[in-house]
Amino acid sequence: MTSESNLLSETATRLFKDLAGSRARTFRELWPAIEEMGFLLLLPAESAGGLGGTMSHAFSVLKAAGHYALPLPLAEGMIGHLICSHAGLAELSGLTTVAWRHEGVIAGDRFTGRLYAVPWGRDAERVVVSHGGGNSILRTTEASAVTRAENTAGEPRDTLVFERALATPAAGPSALLLGALLRTAQIVGALHATLALSTAYANDRVQFGRSIGKFQVIQHSLAVFAAEAAAATAAGEAAARAADLGDADFEIAAAKCRANKAASVGHTAAHSVHGAIGFTMEHPLNHLTRRLLSWRSEFGGQQYWSAWLGRRAVEMDRGGFWETLTARSDHSGLRSDGSK
Repeated sequence: MTSESNLLSETATRLFKDLAGSRARTFRELWPAIEEMGFLLLLPAESAGGLGGTMSHAFSVLKAAGHYALPLPLAEGMIGHLICSHAGLAELSGLTTVAWRHEGVIAGDRFTGRLYAVPWGRDAERVVVSHGGGNSILRTTEASAVTRAENTAGEPRDTLVFERALATPAAGPSALLLGALLRTAQIVGALHATLALSTAYANDRVQFGRSIGKFQVIQHSLAVFAAEAAAATAAGEAAARAADLGDADFEIAAAKCRANKAASVGHTAAHSVHGAIGFTMEHPLNHLTRRLLSWRSEFGGQQYWSAWLGRRAVEMDRGGFWETLTARSDHSGLRSDGSK
């Protein structure tokens, strides 16, 4: 991790820790602190009024957000500002969220259809729609209906209906791929926080005269959990580095698959160690694990990205698969200046 990423991570950690411990819980109460810190401007280029940060910088910030189970659409807001900057929209106020599930038709510059499970759709000013042809931006004020819903973690995931709403095309990277990468960062952060809680509880909880962390079955469960968290971290950070260098769709797909698997393993291990206490609303564990369960299916679940990777592998000829795979691995291991 570079010194810039370290500084960003430390700054983000302090803010997210304060927000997580704040009595203020609503979007309207918490969101101004995110805007004031400038995190939404991290990814747009300096020429577009942003900070010109990298995906590795964003990954470190979102990892900290996941660690503290930040109840805000930071990933979506960062992606939204980046896509809007490619559309020539600058000095935005309010939240620009992202929709990765939708049905409908974009005819010319008009969209008619439904957007499903839109994070904080009720509070957003704009929504970026990721589709096969790229990205489009809609204003939520043009929605004819908003149906409120929540994911497993209690975070807003709303359905928005549009009838011939103006859809502004936007160039730039796929919002779906960016979402998968930044969700991976959040999953990684939550995994490490969950592992720390589980390890501490195993060492403190005494049963039959000794801490349960001394029992082999608990040690094995935590060891597998730690290996999964480390693998997800390595895959995610490699994907972020690859994104900084250019085309990273293969790495992002692999990283989201790896993080999704780790989320399932981590959730099971953590609640096995904690027992019933981990499910109570008063305990911090469930705030992390409920997000792990939700995030693993957002911006592409295990089946989606596994199928995507399978199609890519089939498309490669027999003689080129291994060479392509190792070339991408070497590519993602380079720093932005081309050095190892």
